[in-house]
Formats: sequence, C-alpha cells, structure tokens
Amino acid sequence: MRVVLSGYDSRGGVEPLVGLAVRLRGLGAEVRVCAPPDEEFAKRLAEVGVEMVPTGMSVRDLVTGKTPPSPGGVPRRAAELVAAFYDNVTAAAAEGCDVLMATGLVPAVAGVQAVAEKLGIRYVYASYQPVSLPSPHHPPIPRPGRPLPPEVTDNQVLWDRDAQDAQEVFGEAINTHRASIGLPALDNVRDHVFTDRPWLATDPVLAPWQQPAALEVVQTGAWVLPDERPLPAELTAFLDAGTPPVYVGFGSIPMRDPEDVARAAIEAIRAQGRRAVVSRGWAELALIDDQDDCFVVGEANHQALFRRVAAVVHHGGAGTTTTATWAGAPQVVVPQGGDQPYFAGRVAALGIGAAHDGPTPTFESLSAALKTALTPETRARATAVAATFRTDGATVAAKLLLDA
Repeated sequence: MRVVLSGYDSRGGVEPLVGLAVRLRGLGAEVRVCAPPDEEFAKRLAEVGVEMVPTGMSVRDLVTGKTPPSPGGVPRRAAELVAAFYDNVTAAAAEGCDVLMATGLVPAVAGVQAVAEKLGIRYVYASYQPVSLPSPHHPPIPRPGRPLPPEVTDNQVLWDRDAQDAQEVFGEAINTHRASIGLPALDNVRDHVFTDRPWLATDPVLAPWQQPAALEVVQTGAWVLPDERPLPAELTAFLDAGTPPVYVGFGSIPMRDPEDVARAAIEAIRAQGRRAVVSRGWAELALIDDQDDCFVVGEANHQALFRRVAAVVHHGGAGTTTTATWAGAPQVVVPQGGDQPYFAGRVAALGIGAAHDGPTPTFESLSAALKTALTPETRARATAVAATFRTDGATVAAKLLLDA
C-alpha cells in the first residue's frame, strides 16, 4: 500500500508526520512526505529513512521575514501553495497511491484535496488541535487581520463568520486553480477541505474533543515517536553538573524583542534559585552574560531534555506542549497566538503548569508563573497526567489508514 502524507507547517506540525510515517512503514506501507523545503525537516525525515518531497517555500524564511513580501500578498501566496502542493502531491502519487493525508494551512490542504478528487484517491484531513475544527464548544482561532468581534459570543455565529473569512481570503486562489484542472468551484473551501469526518491527532486528556458536535471527529491520540537521539555531550555535562534547570524556548515563533525576552526569563529563573537552558529557536534567543548557570542549545531531543528539567517555559505550540506533557515536565506557557492560548488554558486547567497572561513576558510575570510551576504539587500533577498520556496515536492512525 502507498501513502502520501503532506503538511505545510513548522517543526511542531512536521514532527507528527514523522511519527505517522514510521508507523506506516512498520506496517508495510510505502510512504512519502510532502513538506516545506527547510533543511531541518529534510534532515529529520532522512534520520528515520522516510522520503521527503520538498514543497512550497521555506516556512522558516516566511515566518522570520527572510522571504520578501509578495506583491500579491496573502492571495498570491495562497495560489502558490495550492499549485505547489497539487503538483508535488500529484507527482508523489504518480506511481500509484491508495490514500492522501493532509495537515497544515488551508491552501496547501486544498491542493492535496484537489489531487484526491482528480485522481479518485481516498483523502483524510487531520488537525493537531481541536480549536481549529468547528464546534459549539469553542470559538475559532482568529485569522490574521480578521479579529473576532468582541460583541459576538455565539460560537456558531463566529464559526459561520470564519467560513466566510476563509472563503474571502483563500477562495479565489483555490477556485482559480480548481478551474484550471477541471474541478468545480467551491463556495465553502474550509468545510470542503476539512470534510465532515476530520481526524484529531491530540492526546484525549491534554486536548479532548467535546461532544455533542456536528463533525464526526476521529481522535486518534497524538502522533508521537520515541526519540532515541542522544543529547549533545556538552548539554549532558551541564545537566549532570547541578540541579535540574528550567528550559526556556519559543520554538518556531520569532519574538519581537528576543534580548528582552531572554533577559526576563533568565533573571526570573535565577530568582527562583534555578539554572537555565535557553533554546535558540527561530527567535534566536541567546545568553545575557557568561555566568556558568546557563546553557544555550540549538537542535536537541526535547523528549530526553524535558525529562531532565524542573520546568519548561514555552510558547504553547501543539508540538512543544504535547512533548512537555508526555515528559511530565511542569510548564509555563507564554502564548503568542493561534492555538497557543488554548494550550495555555489546558495546561492551567489540568494543574500541570501556569498560563502566562499575554504574549510579552517580564521578570515579574515570569517569576509569578514559575512559582506556580515549580511547586511540588504541580510536579506531582504533571507526573500523574504524563502517566495517562497515550503513546499509540500514530499506530492507531496508521492502522486506520491501512485498514480502510
């Protein structure tokens, strides 16, 4: 059986595809992954021996502003994504494909879905967070430049508006491409690409799907893969040299004032009598002095690292939150946008850490949050929740794909 997985996302959105691809291959399937052409994604998939088809523009360059603004703005980039994923997924499926799985941004997903329609291949859409799926139990994530009207409190009204927003932003690009390949136009691109039976790749305790809801959501569990890579020798030496440090990093989020953020975080961690591990990430965080109680790290095995820290200070992306929860590490979530406020709320509600109020951390605000995260009670609760974490999500998803 042949499967093509696709995603246009940051590392937290590509890593689950790695886990699913490995499980599919273990069950005898042939797998290809269409993902952004960033070097770190290609390297990660090469490490597990899965073929990657570079697709679209670099996510890192786009997020960090290294890609020049497109003259056509969002609609132009949407059109480019639709075409890129349609062309590359078509090529990846050319030798015969039984199922297409898509995640990530709507235009990229629409390109994959169009391949499925055109070639008559089974298609599945998956999300890494429940709040991106229409539900009466939560509002939609605000789209860039389209804030939710504060006077509207009816979630269904907000979701109807979200469908209109998606149509206005992406509809022309998607329908122009569909017309070029002989497919009919869509009047609701969001619901068409999501389908009425989307999959939800989240742990049911950390991020549950609430019923009743109109969508027939299939919650598989998070797609995680045990990471056996050793930590860098210098990092291991730092960890061994003292008490567990506090990790701080914001993954693929570029921070507005990275120097101020690093200073506030390190000083707040030191005020709690702790050492610090600072992850550079796409924000390019750095140390603020040459004291030996701090260590800066680049790419590293977060599964192994988070099991050795006192707490994890992060942005609340689905990938980092999932890994920290699985590791049993207390968390301080400083949400920057998107699905991150949701995960910050879940961490606080579960009692496994603190949700920072707003996206701008200060010494005072981080100190207060760390006091909560570093209590024995929070550590005990984080350990208890980690014991419930389902590690079979990728296997469940792989079997569902192959059995169908």
